[in-house]
Amino acid sequence: MYEYDIPDMSCGHCVATVTKAIKSADPDAVAEVDLTRRTATVSSKLDAQAIVAALDDAGYPATLKA
Repeated sequence: MYEYDIPDMSCGHCVATVTKAIKSADPDAVAEVDLTRRTATVSSKLDAQAIVAALDDAGYPATLKA
């Protein structure tokens, strides 16, 4: 499980777009997107950087939290 900072999220539409980007990269991923904290917690079979790339492609630059 990985947690990502996504500072550009500001509304419910952003949450939906971020969730869609994660699911596009890995349809089996389980994602919890928190608008208040501007984070996403993702359980996926993909490498963490693949999720970062999917989020970047969707217009939401993300960083993997340590």
